Amino acid sequence: MTRALIWFRNDLRVHDNRVLAAAVRAADDGVVGVFAICAEQWKKHDWSSAKVSLVMRSVAELSRSLDALNIPLLLVDEPLFAQLPDRLLAIARQHGCDALFFGHEYEWNERLRDEAVSNRFEEQGLKVRALADRTLVTPGSVRTQAGRWYTVYSPFRRAVLARWADEGFPEVVNTPRKLGRRICDSDPVPTHVPRFDGPTHERLWPAGEREAMRRLDRFVSDRIDSYKAKRDLLAEPGTSELSPYLSIGAISIRTCLARAVERAQGRIDKGPEGACTWINELLWREFYTHVLAGFPRVSKSRAFRVETERIEWVEDERLFEAWKIGRTGYPVVDAGMRQLLETGWMHNRARMITASFLTKHLGIDWRRGEQHFMRHLVDGDLANNNGGWQWSASTGTDAQPYFRIFNPVSQGKRFDPDGAYVRRYVHELADRSAADVHVPISGGLFDTDYPGPVVDHARAREAALRRFGAKV
Repeated sequence: MTRALIWFRNDLRVHDNRVLAAAVRAADDGVVGVFAICAEQWKKHDWSSAKVSLVMRSVAELSRSLDALNIPLLLVDEPLFAQLPDRLLAIARQHGCDALFFGHEYEWNERLRDEAVSNRFEEQGLKVRALADRTLVTPGSVRTQAGRWYTVYSPFRRAVLARWADEGFPEVVNTPRKLGRRICDSDPVPTHVPRFDGPTHERLWPAGEREAMRRLDRFVSDRIDSYKAKRDLLAEPGTSELSPYLSIGAISIRTCLARAVERAQGRIDKGPEGACTWINELLWREFYTHVLAGFPRVSKSRAFRVETERIEWVEDERLFEAWKIGRTGYPVVDAGMRQLLETGWMHNRARMITASFLTKHLGIDWRRGEQHFMRHLVDGDLANNNGGWQWSASTGTDAQPYFRIFNPVSQGKRFDPDGAYVRRYVHELADRSAADVHVPISGGLFDTDYPGPVVDHARAREAALRRFGAKV
């Protein structure tokens, strides 16, 4: 007889949850679920109040979904990961569980935590089964001909597509059957976690698996066909806005891929351009997770390209503060930063523009920007946030060349041609025309207190070329 303990983490769903499905198949004497609240550890990892709120509200929905399957969900509340081996073992002992199931996580501290938990269980003679559930392809299973981890996106993508051509697309697992009896009652799920008292943006980001599936349905039916044409337009609702739900596992990336493949009629390389472009973006997300798994230093605030550690970054708190609050005098940059503060989310194109501006125009260390984003994003995810920042800063794998420096004025005109995005978030410029709204105002706009540009574009570009050219 087997009774399973499922440790939920970044897999807050019942549909296409390989860990849940495997535990239900293996257990003939019941299943117990557990979720760990580690507030101090989350703080150390710069989780935002918005993300914590989304997680806890999604855990509450998960508990209800598991209840329908006769699976109770228990909660562990410990400050740090270090306390989890003993606490999880105690729960397993209390409820007669002889096997632990969980899904792999690839961040360095999480890997150390999982190793400690696994060792503790195995020392006591309990079984441990860790499964790959977070990705489309198990990290490390796709490598170069020399057996190395891929460090460039294009060949990684080709290798993944070749595998799918040979083996088929990843399977989407159905919701498990209802079990015969429940082992115990579920714990109540708190709506608030102490120390996370910042904005939660709950109205903008309803929680849970059902909301994630609803958003996927709406995107596939209404937006995916025009995704390639509209995904970079800042004022258009052209993206899926599924990143918060993918980051916490309220929906699986395999489910997203399956819907896109269906829309592309199976022709994922030469099919409808909207669906194929979105699949490409899912693969970028996959690529950054593979990089995180294969190169642990990126989990440790280290540059992927080691030689870029020699860059001498600027330390200027005035400039950094202006960037954080959206008062750089460059309208599209300020709009992006204010969108982050107002909504807990930022359009991907705006993330690229604002990250490039901080690292290239202001010369400030990308790690400071990465941390600021994590502290405010509802979709904060180490692999993708770090990958995006290192791409923009030219310190990462397959990053843009250091001499490619976005002009924030031309970027604004190109991706917000009517100025609607800027006017939405930079209220001081609400009355400016499309022709003028993206142009920095020398000396500022005194009647509205909007600042002039904190740096001159041409001079900042020259300084960036010198800074990077001397060290890279």
